[in-house]
Amino acid sequence: MERAREKASLIVKSFNLVGYDALGIGDDDLNLGKEFLLEISKKANFPFLSSNLIDEESGKNLFTPYALKEANGLRIGIFSLLSPDSFRGPGDPRRKGLGFKPPAETAADMVKELQPKTDLIILLSHLGYNKDVELVRTVKGIHLIVGGHTGINFTNPSLTQNTVILQTASKGMYAGRLNLTLYNDDQGFYDSKNRQTLEQNLKNINLRLSEGKVTEAEKPQWLKMKEGVERNLKQMDGKNEFANTIVPLADQIKDHPEIRKMVEAYRSKFPEPEKSQPSKQ
Repeated sequence: MERAREKASLIVKSFNLVGYDALGIGDDDLNLGKEFLLEISKKANFPFLSSNLIDEESGKNLFTPYALKEANGLRIGIFSLLSPDSFRGPGDPRRKGLGFKPPAETAADMVKELQPKTDLIILLSHLGYNKDVELVRTVKGIHLIVGGHTGINFTNPSLTQNTVILQTASKGMYAGRLNLTLYNDDQGFYDSKNRQTLEQNLKNINLRLSEGKVTEAEKPQWLKMKEGVERNLKQMDGKNEFANTIVPLADQIKDHPEIRKMVEAYRSKFPEPEKSQPSKQ
């Protein structure tokens, strides 16, 4: 227990140094119980968020339901959802003293609350990818979902009902970076990689047509393809675009010196047990 508590404290101190804006509660954050999580949240320089996690006794939200941020004049609303299905059934000790409001109903309430106050709405989701997709098919108005629990890398994010759904693999082995170019208040987004692919396709089609590599019999089909590509490119004009990059946090990426010191102190206090060698047959 002492080891687990100190590790949790180390994580929060590290996040403070990194400069996190918000943390969405997941099931593993409750491994040491709700009281410990409430206690350690007070040491964070950023809000712990959960819009649907409630205290079973009082019926009130256990953590702040949402956060408002501003970046270069852009108003951003962030909320968080945790699925009760993330746990190992009702008897899971991590659920002790906790209740859950329905995620879809809560999401609709959050969108209604945040839309008048924000330009961009972000959901920190711990529902799992499939339920993220189900959610945005019923709840409109969420621009971005930063998803967890499923633990896979989506280099090319899913775009469902004009909502960009992001995922990176678990255990802090990767960092995801999303670049947004916003032109208007419309929710429409497209992946800039798709535009690059279409532009390259159009270039290749024009090249074949100009160099006479297409027979007269084939020409109508190639012209039809050209019209289709141009039409798809036209539909992207004026829309907001995004580009996603996932970076492995490998040895060549330097550690923050203060975090490195804290990690070394932790490892000195709690050394890893030596792995036993397999017996020879």
